[in-house]
Amino acid sequence: MSYVIRRATPEELTSFRAILNYQLRVNIADTILPDNLLVGVSKNTGKVRALIDPVSGEVLATVVAQTHTLNIRLSLAEKLHKLVPLPKLRLVVVNEMVPDVLEARSSVFSKHVLSVDEELRAGDEALVVSEDDELLCVGKLLLSPDEILQLLTGPALKIRECVAR
Repeated sequence: MSYVIRRATPEELTSFRAILNYQLRVNIADTILPDNLLVGVSKNTGKVRALIDPVSGEVLATVVAQTHTLNIRLSLAEKLHKLVPLPKLRLVVVNEMVPDVLEARSSVFSKHVLSVDEELRAGDEALVVSEDDELLCVGKLLLSPDEILQLLTGPALKIRECVAR
């Protein structure tokens, strides 16, 4: 996707911080989204489509056009992982399945999940971690935590991005 990159306005920064806090149900956006945040603006529509780290130039999150919510990318997931304590925002995979999850890079199946943050809902962003709380991937929950822990078949989370190994 082609963007025009510019600095976020104060209003945009306030808006994206509020969206992130609401979406994650954790009041952490002031710490994670810097005051000099860059945004990628669509050349076609003029709408913000990406939040970009001003230091590294990495995309932190993309904006979903229909819902104006954020799809978290790995660079932002790494920051969240450091600042948000276990079990918040996490889906824990059994250690034996870690290589398979990283190799497949598509879905995490219910039968491979050891635990999941009970405050999450289907459609929420989640951090996929090992039993040792090592960040593996980031993605979107397909099922509620109760369904994930009760079902033994089917995908629990759609992976967006995984760490490189």
